[in-house]
Amino acid sequence: MARATAHPDHRLISSEDVHGTDVIGAEEEVIGEIDHLLIEKNSGRVAYAVMSFGGILGLAHSHYPIPWSALKYDPKVAGYRTGITEAQLRNAPEFSDDSWTDREWETRTHQHYGAPTYWAP
Repeated sequence: MARATAHPDHRLISSEDVHGTDVIGAEEEVIGEIDHLLIEKNSGRVAYAVMSFGGILGLAHSHYPIPWSALKYDPKVAGYRTGITEAQLRNAPEFSDDSWTDREWETRTHQHYGAPTYWAP
């Protein structure tokens, strides 16, 4: 079980506590879990949650960067809810290690998920 609920009354949470927390998709099913967060260096804003998705016993799974703005914590399920479907994950803009320096890729990704960008005022 993820530790995201270790201190449910706290306003802030450690990134360590977010690791492993379930992500519940549009059809009320667990579509993955949060593997790690990506934080913009200058502003300190969380930009993406990288979600682990698929695989059996941790084998052949994939990682998907999900805009942080597409996730909302729900204490009732001790996880993050999103309107994202498995089909959207499968059809997301292709990701590579160079994607983090490509604002066009980031824009397409946010549009794909219907999520506001983290760099907008």
